Amino acid sequence: MAPRGLLGALSLSLLLGLLHFSIPGAIGTLESVPDLEKAMYLNMESFPCVRLLNLSGEIGCANPGNEKIIAPIVRFGNNHDQLDRSSAVFLPLELMQSFFQRVSSDLEFSKKVAGVLVESSGQQNNSFGFSPVEKFPQADFAPYKNHSYEWNPVGSGIMWNRYNFPVFLLSAQSTLILQEIANNDAESNNKYPAHVAEFDLVMQTTKVGTHDSESCLKEQSCLPLGGYSVWSSLPPINASLMKPLKPVVMAIASLDSASFFRDRSLGADSPISGLIALLTAVDALSNVEGLDKLKKQLVFAVFTGEAWGYLGSRKFLQELEMGTDSVNGLNNTLVEQVLEVGSVGKGLVQGGTTFYAHAGGKSSLTKEILSALQSASISLGSDNVKVKTADTSNPGIPPSSLMTFLRKSSSTSGVVLEDFDSSFINRFYHSHLDDPSNINSSSIAAAAALVARSLYVLTAGDLPLNLMALNSIKVNVSLVDELIGCLLTCEPGLSCGIVRKYISPSNICPSHYVGVFLDSPPDTQFPQYADDTSRFVWNFLADRTSIKRDTSSSCAGECSNVGEICIGVEIEGKGRCVKSTTRYVPAYSTRLKFEDNWWHVLPPNSSDPMGAVDPIWTESFWNTIGLRVYRVQSATYDRIILVGGMSITITSYIAVIAVRAYLAKAVKRD
Repeated sequence: MAPRGLLGALSLSLLLGLLHFSIPGAIGTLESVPDLEKAMYLNMESFPCVRLLNLSGEIGCANPGNEKIIAPIVRFGNNHDQLDRSSAVFLPLELMQSFFQRVSSDLEFSKKVAGVLVESSGQQNNSFGFSPVEKFPQADFAPYKNHSYEWNPVGSGIMWNRYNFPVFLLSAQSTLILQEIANNDAESNNKYPAHVAEFDLVMQTTKVGTHDSESCLKEQSCLPLGGYSVWSSLPPINASLMKPLKPVVMAIASLDSASFFRDRSLGADSPISGLIALLTAVDALSNVEGLDKLKKQLVFAVFTGEAWGYLGSRKFLQELEMGTDSVNGLNNTLVEQVLEVGSVGKGLVQGGTTFYAHAGGKSSLTKEILSALQSASISLGSDNVKVKTADTSNPGIPPSSLMTFLRKSSSTSGVVLEDFDSSFINRFYHSHLDDPSNINSSSIAAAAALVARSLYVLTAGDLPLNLMALNSIKVNVSLVDELIGCLLTCEPGLSCGIVRKYISPSNICPSHYVGVFLDSPPDTQFPQYADDTSRFVWNFLADRTSIKRDTSSSCAGECSNVGEICIGVEIEGKGRCVKSTTRYVPAYSTRLKFEDNWWHVLPPNSSDPMGAVDPIWTESFWNTIGLRVYRVQSATYDRIILVGGMSITITSYIAVIAVRAYLAKAVKRD
């Protein structure tokens, strides 16, 4: 064993010497293959743009084939820079919009783009706007014909194009690392050694050649976008009672956003500010006594999938029409008025707060909603919360879930509360820059107070208004701040106290991309794959709308008493039963059917007028997604390494012969 040990030590010392020589800048001792890999490759924290499909084709990003892409990194300083070879473009965020517009219009240029690395924004720059969606988002679903109106003036539409190369948004830390690498390469005049990027963004739809939703669902290379909406009533609805049910006032909001980059979809102003305002309003109303004695029933609904064809609201209305278990206790004839809480995070101006009421129609019930908003505004007095009716020159209501209600029935009485009048003031609509720095918590708190008091006025109906009860409705401002921290930041993110009270989140950093629908639709009241935000909203609403009791029984799943549900069960299996009418509602395209354990596209149906314009969005499967950077050497350097390796081999061989000869002589002497 001695000769082998001596030989191994000699070979290892020679090999590590060569490795240290071949990796300039290597620090410390390389003792294993993982050490070597860490020294050679930098895994970059980043967020991909992925491949999405619809009935007419593809959008988003992917490797062009089945293999990883490797290309030298070229930093762009302005949009007139040229590429002389296939390159990975390192791009400042300010150039992103014009760069992708150039890619779409210049075929020769686009052929040389092997991949794109987008710098993190760092501190948000409000001097420019960035919205990768259309100037009229989802115009095909509008209940009016003017689809050329610009609700989103800064919208570029670059998100809806197909890019045959990978694109990643770098994290702040990865941006700094790559900036240093690019600067060092530039100082060496881009001569060797140079750095390359290795992109692993191979999509299953590319592998099997399915390039639209119908074909990829047929070949099972994709899944439909979707998730779970939630609705709840205050007080709970007893559907078993024989007495007539009350007319319903619905307060709705959205919980999903979109972005060019899949996992960076925060949507702080649009729409999460509205969600936070609605949850805070529910919290305030849950403390009001005597709601069961008022003329109307309060129902809250939070829809997901709204950024992708209004999946949540459309499916909710379909379930309502069909009378499924997910909407037990409701029916479509009972919904009398709808108040939607839209973008309300930027209403703070000049010491006061101003919101705009966008009315869907001119019915007397719609006017009641507008009147209730004004009454609530007046009751807030010194808080200086104003409500203005949106400009009558607007073509109709802005992009919102209320559009689907109006498309389903033009007689729907509804209003959308927004922080803008004739066009979005959110200059980062549906982009990763719509983050907490883009909103004001005071504006959201003001909206919550306005909504809570307006809903109280509406549910009172024609009863004399109890001004003492109205003025007692106050929102918990600290709850607004806490929900912003939970739903829009990574610290504390979904590890915050109020979320941990109900669920065990799968991720700490929130993202409000809808994702794909993974469950079997019949099992929607006990979903296995509802996302963190939907599960939190379900538990929060169930708790806040439940009938208050001194004691409650524990549970590990279902509750034995009729009308009870188990909340907080994810926390060590120690849930508690509460009496609440809170339900999950599946959110996926109304033109999809789950049959024989898979999804099938249905033809358009005259009973579903929005189905004819439904894109039916799907997302491709993939195995792994990754981005790493490493240094490559010149051909001369490679030859030196080759010669060095051969020298080591020859030297090792000679050493073996010499050691064996020496040991043989030593053994003979003994």
